[in-house]
Amino acid sequence: MSQDQSKTGFSRQKEVATLGGGCFWCTEAVFSELKGVEKVEPGYSGGAISNPTYEKVSNGKTGHAEVVQITFDPSVISFEEILEIFFTMHDPTTLNRQGADVGTQYRSVIFYHNNEQKAIAEKVIKEINGAKIWNASIVTQIEPFKVFYKAEDYHDEYFKRNPEKPYCQLVIAPKIAKLRQHYREKLEKPYNPSS
Repeated sequence: MSQDQSKTGFSRQKEVATLGGGCFWCTEAVFSELKGVEKVEPGYSGGAISNPTYEKVSNGKTGHAEVVQITFDPSVISFEEILEIFFTMHDPTTLNRQGADVGTQYRSVIFYHNNEQKAIAEKVIKEINGAKIWNASIVTQIEPFKVFYKAEDYHDEYFKRNPEKPYCQLVIAPKIAKLRQHYREKLEKPYNPSS
């Protein structure tokens, strides 16, 4: 879409993606950097109880995954592009694990909001598996979206507010560096590695 069209207000409606790729602090930090992404909320989805808390989800017994709910403008970034970045920024071949984070709450999962998202997710996984990008097959679950519970406020923008914390420096910062290296043209703010 041209800039003129966007100025006239002619635009497709916003879409929502709900993705789990390990710790939601990491996935929120990654997707918050992208053009066309209007909101990223950390939370919980896919579990058996209503209104779960971080403490309950962390013990792995509620069935929820830590997820981010991403509101995006599909005229700027497509669901397929979001998934390509998603599959680059976490290891989708490890079952219920991302690095040192272990448990079903850290599973790789796509909660699709409609049949189009389901078809796109299946297509992207098939393409990535076929290209042998990873050394093992993708184990990412594809499940219908049911409900999203927003995480407690202290999780919002965790990386931005706590860059000095060891987890942020050792786990999240390298993911952001990788994003900036591989997806520079998709960043909301221009990235200059020499600054």
